[in-house]
Amino acid sequence: MKKYFFACIAIVCCQFILSTNGFSQNLILKNNSALQRKNSIVEIPWSQVLLKYPSIDTNALVITQVSSKKIISYQYEYQGTAHIQNLLVEVSIPANSSIQLHLSKGKRPFFETKTYCRFVPERKDDFAWENDKIAHRMYGKALEATPKENAYGTDVWSKRTPKMIINEWYSTNKYHDDNGTGLDYYHVGYFLGAGDIAPILKDSIWFPKNYTRWKVLDNGPLRSSFILYYDAWNVDGKATTVSKQISIDAGSQLSKVIATYDYDGNQSLPLAIGISRRAEAGAILLNEQKGILGYWEPTHGKDGTIGVACILPHTENKMSLQKGHLLATVTSTAHTPFTYYKGAAWTKMGDIHTSEEWFQYLVNFETALSNPIVIQ
Repeated sequence: MKKYFFACIAIVCCQFILSTNGFSQNLILKNNSALQRKNSIVEIPWSQVLLKYPSIDTNALVITQVSSKKIISYQYEYQGTAHIQNLLVEVSIPANSSIQLHLSKGKRPFFETKTYCRFVPERKDDFAWENDKIAHRMYGKALEATPKENAYGTDVWSKRTPKMIINEWYSTNKYHDDNGTGLDYYHVGYFLGAGDIAPILKDSIWFPKNYTRWKVLDNGPLRSSFILYYDAWNVDGKATTVSKQISIDAGSQLSKVIATYDYDGNQSLPLAIGISRRAEAGAILLNEQKGILGYWEPTHGKDGTIGVACILPHTENKMSLQKGHLLATVTSTAHTPFTYYKGAAWTKMGDIHTSEEWFQYLVNFETALSNPIVIQ
């Protein structure tokens, strides 16, 4: 009996030592808002993970939700560096509730790819990105040699499958017709398209030429991010450059943009964030207080309807209809990153069918930004 007692004590002590040495630990994620978070990507600083689990094996990590024992999809985010910066997890958390995640050593599961981005030299230097909801592209230097095709702003690829379609569409070169996975019918032209950004001075938008350099920072499965660099161009007599860091998360209709303008001097620079407006009637949302610029385009015949939007969180702005756009104007300064969100939805994807649903999605998105998940 004594041997059995001491054996049990030894097992308990061993488990305690393993736990306190960081072999398995828990993280609590709290949703303090009245909004349910469904399949949301939560960014956990890597330093916070190491505090909980200092002996973590990044090649053999399993994350489970304690209550359901469900395996949680995750990604290490490097942000273009050699070291992990964040742990990204895909979770659902009810309103005003919390969940507990358990980190332990085990065979790393396979996770479905839900985001993707790449440079497309075979299509005149496009840069394309997508997730399981929507796809986009922006235009590179080579396209400037074909003025009839050239365009300035952000394009929308209307997809109706959660699978990644960029490589398939480019390989077939038939993406202007819907062959079952969607199509590209969005028109950009010499406009900002689906939420691009440019200086606005003296009643004119000062468009740069197309991007000339790129860098992929991370590439799925839950977040893909990259930077586009633009050569200097004239903005009211001042040589100006810009870099645009763009990221897309799984499950999101909107991409995050961090635009940084550089020029000599410390004067402020007015910027326009815009959405191309069509000649036919569409539904419009201009909410300066919440920073929501929303557009429900006119239906495009049998192709359905695209909703487009920008969200400028916690930013003083002025919204208007001008120069063929829905415009939000803000003020920035040199070397100071400006963050906003841009994106789209398509009725044939099946998630959002009306302008009311689209505008409510945008309000909910802004609410989520204003009430981030608390990590403990």
